[in-house]
Amino acid sequence: MAGNEWINSYLEAIIDSEPGLEQARESLLLRERGRFSPTRYFVNNVIGFDDTDLHRSWLRAQATKIPQERNTRLENMSWRIWNLARQKRMLDEKQTQRLSRRDMERQKGLKEAIADMSEDLSEGEKCDALGDISAHSESIRGRFHRISSVDTLETFANQLKGKQMYIVLISLHGLIRGENMELGRDSDTGGQVKYVVELARALSSMPGVYRVDLLTRQVSAPEVDWSYAEPTEMLPPRDLEGFLSETGESSGAYIIRIPFGPKDKYIPKEMLWPHVPEFVDGALNYIVQMSKVLGDQIGGGIPVWPVAIHGHYADAGDSASLLAGALNVPMIFTGHSLGRDKMEQLLRQGRLSRDEINSTYKIIRRIDAEELALDASEIVITSTKQEIEDQWGLYDGFDRGLEHILRARIKRNVSSYGRFMPRMVVIPPGMDFHHIVHDGDIDGETDGSEDHPAFLDPPIWAEIMRFFTNPRKPMILALARPDPKKNLTTLVEAFGECRPLRELANLTLIMGTRDDIDDMSSTNASVLLSILKLIDKYDLYGQVAFPKHHKQADVPDIYHLAAKTKGVFINPAFIEPFGLTLIEAAAHGLPTVATKNGGPVDIQRVLDNGLLVDPHDQQSIADALLNLVAEKQLWVKCRQNGLKNIHLFSWPEHCKTYLSRIAACKPRQPQWLKTEDDGENSESDSPRDSLRDIQDISLNLKFSLDVEMKDDKNNDHCSLDPEDNMIKSEHAVLAWCGQKGTREPNFVEKVDLNAGFGKFPSLRRRKYIYVIAVDSDSISGLFESVRMIFAAVERERTEGSIGFILATSFTMAEVHSFLISEDVSPTDFDAFICNSGGDLYYSSPQSEKNPFIADLYYHSHIEYRWGGEGLRKTLVRWANSIIDKNGEDGEHVITEDKNISTDYCYAFKVRMPEVVPPVRVIRRLMRIQALRCHIIYCQNGKKINVIPVLASRAQALRYLYLRWGMDLSKMAVFVGDSGDTDYEQLIGGIHKTLVLKGVGRGTTNHLHVNRSYPLTDVVPVDSPNIIESNESCSPIDIRNLLEKLGVFKC
Repeated sequence: MAGNEWINSYLEAIIDSEPGLEQARESLLLRERGRFSPTRYFVNNVIGFDDTDLHRSWLRAQATKIPQERNTRLENMSWRIWNLARQKRMLDEKQTQRLSRRDMERQKGLKEAIADMSEDLSEGEKCDALGDISAHSESIRGRFHRISSVDTLETFANQLKGKQMYIVLISLHGLIRGENMELGRDSDTGGQVKYVVELARALSSMPGVYRVDLLTRQVSAPEVDWSYAEPTEMLPPRDLEGFLSETGESSGAYIIRIPFGPKDKYIPKEMLWPHVPEFVDGALNYIVQMSKVLGDQIGGGIPVWPVAIHGHYADAGDSASLLAGALNVPMIFTGHSLGRDKMEQLLRQGRLSRDEINSTYKIIRRIDAEELALDASEIVITSTKQEIEDQWGLYDGFDRGLEHILRARIKRNVSSYGRFMPRMVVIPPGMDFHHIVHDGDIDGETDGSEDHPAFLDPPIWAEIMRFFTNPRKPMILALARPDPKKNLTTLVEAFGECRPLRELANLTLIMGTRDDIDDMSSTNASVLLSILKLIDKYDLYGQVAFPKHHKQADVPDIYHLAAKTKGVFINPAFIEPFGLTLIEAAAHGLPTVATKNGGPVDIQRVLDNGLLVDPHDQQSIADALLNLVAEKQLWVKCRQNGLKNIHLFSWPEHCKTYLSRIAACKPRQPQWLKTEDDGENSESDSPRDSLRDIQDISLNLKFSLDVEMKDDKNNDHCSLDPEDNMIKSEHAVLAWCGQKGTREPNFVEKVDLNAGFGKFPSLRRRKYIYVIAVDSDSISGLFESVRMIFAAVERERTEGSIGFILATSFTMAEVHSFLISEDVSPTDFDAFICNSGGDLYYSSPQSEKNPFIADLYYHSHIEYRWGGEGLRKTLVRWANSIIDKNGEDGEHVITEDKNISTDYCYAFKVRMPEVVPPVRVIRRLMRIQALRCHIIYCQNGKKINVIPVLASRAQALRYLYLRWGMDLSKMAVFVGDSGDTDYEQLIGGIHKTLVLKGVGRGTTNHLHVNRSYPLTDVVPVDSPNIIESNESCSPIDIRNLLEKLGVFKC
C-alpha cells in the first residue's frame, strides 16, 4: 500500500490496542518483507472469520488509480474494519455476560436439586456435583469400547437369538436413497444422509433385528430425481452370506418416504419446521399399520411395536419425541450438529445479529427441538466425548455433574425425586469395509501393469489425473463441500505458500458436484471462486485437481488412488463434529491430517494414524502435510496403525454396541394390543384391546374381569363372539379406570360395568370428528363457540355421523358444572381432553349420576418422566419466588391451586399475569434441575397447568387415534385467533383446522408476545388443511367452510 502508510499505521495502532496480541505485533515486521497484511490479519484474527468479500473490496480500493479517490475508499475501509472489530468486542462482552448469567442459573439449580436430594445424598455425590468430575470420565479406549472377542461375540449373538426387533430411524431433510447418493448436492445432503442409510442397512443384518425402517420425506419435485418420490425403497444388505436365513416376508431395511410439506417442491431443512406435525401424523399411521403387519407375521397376531425410535438431527428429534410419546416407546437421539453450538459460532463471527441468525436458520426453533429431544430421550448417541462436554453442555436439559449424581442414585436404588437425565453414549459411526481392497504392493505404478492394465482403472482416476502435470507425485486429498466452515481456502493457501510441498505432492479437492458455478448457492460459489483465484494467484495449474462431478460410488476409488500414490488425506475444518471421512481414509490405508477441534482428536487417539493441526494456522497445516509426504517411515507407520485399528469403527462393532444400549432401555409400548380376531363388524384398522392386555399386571384389572365372569356364569346366553368379548373387556377397563383415580370427582363413573355399552365402538364409527379447542379466559366464552359449532351441524350431530371432542385447559369439574348450568348433555361429546391434555374422559350415556369415565390407560401412556411430588415441590418453590415488587407487602403472584390439581396436572393460579416471566423461563429453570414437564400458560395467563413432558391436547388426539382408530384426515379442529401457549400444536398435522377469526383475540394474545420465534416457524400458514373464517361468522359460514375442508358433506 505504497503512498498510504498512514492507513497501515492506523491499522497497526488498532491492533496494538487489542489485548493479548504481542505475537501479532512482532509479526508486523513481516510487512516490510511483503508477507504481512494488516487487513488480512483483521479479517482472519480480530474479526474472527474469513470475510473474503471484505478483503477483495480492500484490494479493489487499493488498485484505484486516482489518489484522492483511493485514499477516500481506503479510509472508509479502515473505518469499516475498525467497526467490525468493535462489534466483535461488544459481542464478546455480551457473550461473556450471557454465559455468566447462565452459569449462575445452572449453579443455583444444581444446588437446589442437591438440597432436595440431600437427605440420602452420599458425600461422594456432593463433592462430584460441586467440584470437578473429570476423574469419572472414561478412558478413550473405554469410550470407544467394542465387542471384539469371539466369545463375547457369540454371547451377544445368543442373547439376541430368537428376538425379532423392529427399529425405526428418522432423518427428515436432504435427499435420501440407497444407491448413488448425491452427497454434496446441497448443504442438507451430506454425511448424515450416508450415515443413516448405512446404519439402517447394518442394523438389519444383525441377529435379533427383523426390520429397520428409515423414515424420511417424500420429494416429488421436478428438480430432483424421480427415485425420491418412491414411497418405499428396500436397502439390500452388503453381505448376503448368512442373511437369507434370517429373512421373512417383511424383514430387512427399508427407506419409507412420508409425504409432508409443500407438494412438488424440494425445500431446505429450515423451511420444514412448520410441517413437522404433518410428518408425525403420517409416520404414526405408517408405524401403526406396519406394527399390525409384523404382528400378523411374527407376533402371533399381536402388534410388534418398535423397540426404539431414533431421531437424527433436531427436526427428526422433534418428530421422534412426539412419535415416541404417542406410541409410548423408547426414544434415541443423535444430534449430528447442534443449534446452540452453531448459534455461538455465528454470534462470534459478528456478521449477523441474533434476530438475523434466527430468521435465516430458524435456530431458536431448532434449539427448542433439541431441548425437547433431551427431555424425551432414553439415550443420546454422540460420536465423541467432546460433543458431550463442549456442545451438549450448552443445553439447559443436560448437566454432566447432575447426570453423575442421578446415575449413582439409580445404581444405589435411591429416589431421584422426579429428576431424569438421558444417558450420553459415545458410539462412533461405523463403516462398511467389504468393498475395500488393499494393494499388495503399495509401490506399484499408477499407470497400469500387465496384471492391472490401465484400461481397468476406475474412470474417476482419469478425471482427476488430467489436471496434473506429474500424476505420479503423492496426492493430498480433501473431500468436503465448498462451505466456509470446511476451511478449504486455508488449505489451498498453505499448499501455495509452501514450495517444498508443491514440489513433492499434488492437491486434489473433491468439492461435491456442480454443473455451473452460477447455479450454486451464493456461499458455496463464493468459496469455490476464492479457491480458483488462489490457484491462479499461486500459479498452481497442473498441481491442483478440482473435478466437477463424481458419484458416491467413486469415493472409494478416489481414496484408493490417493493411497496408491502414497498420499495423505486432510480434513482442515474449523470444527468437525466427528469426521467420518477420516475413518474412510484410514480404512483405505491413508495417513491423515485433521483439525484439532472436535471429533478428530478422539479418532486420532484410537487410530494413531496421522497428525492434528490448528485449522487457523496455515504454516502448521503445511508442515504436517510435508512431514507425512516427505518422511517415508512416518507415512508407513501411520498407514499400518490405521489399518490395524480400523476394525474398531466397523458397522458390526457399531451395531453391537448400539443394540446393547437399546437392550438396557426399559421396554415400553402401548398398554393395549389388538385381538387375534378383529371381527367383521370392526371398521377400524387401529389396534384394539384383547384379554391379554386386560390381564396386564401393571393395570391390575383381574378383579373387574372376575366380576364380569361371574355375571357371565349366571347368564344362560353367554356370548362367545370375539367382538362381544372385546367390548366387555373395554367396559372392565373403563369401569376400573373410574375406581382407581384418587383425585377423580364423584361424578366420574366407577363400578357400573355395563355403562356405555356400544359407546366406544360408536366413537370409532363416527364419519367425522370435530375437536373444539377454542381457548378463552372463561368457560362461558368457550361454550359460546360450542353453541355456534353445534348449530352449524345440528342435523348431522343428531344423526350421529359427527362426533365431538372438547379439548380445554379447564378441569372436568368445571366443564361438568357448566354443562349442568347450561342444560347441555355430556353425551353431546364423545370425549373430553381436560387440564391441557393431562386428563382424558369419555361420556357415559347410561349414568346420569356419574356421566364421565376416566381413561387411566391414558395416564399410563403419558406418565413417562413425570416428576410427581419432587416436581410439585420445585414448582411451589418457584411460585413463591415470584412476588409483586411494586406492592406494599410483596404479595405472591402465583399460588398452587390444590383444589383443581390432579395426579397428572399441577395447577397454579396467577393473580397478575403481566408480572409472571415468559413460559420459556420456567421451562429452562425446570430443565436445569433435570425436571421434565410441559408447562402451559392458559386462560389469558390466569392459570398455569404443568403436565407430563410428552402430554398435550395435540398428543391426546393422537392417543385417541391410536386407541380407537379415529381417522385423523377426517378430523376438524376448531381454534381461535390465539390461545394458550400450546395453541400452535393444535394447528399443524394431517387433520383440518378451522381458525375462528375474532375468537380469542385480545384475551390470550399477550401470552405469545414473548414467543422465542414467530408463529410462522411452527404453523404452516400456506397449508390447504388450514382455513380461516371471517370475523363474526355465522353457523352457515362454518358449515360452508367445513365442506370446503372436506370434513362435511351436505
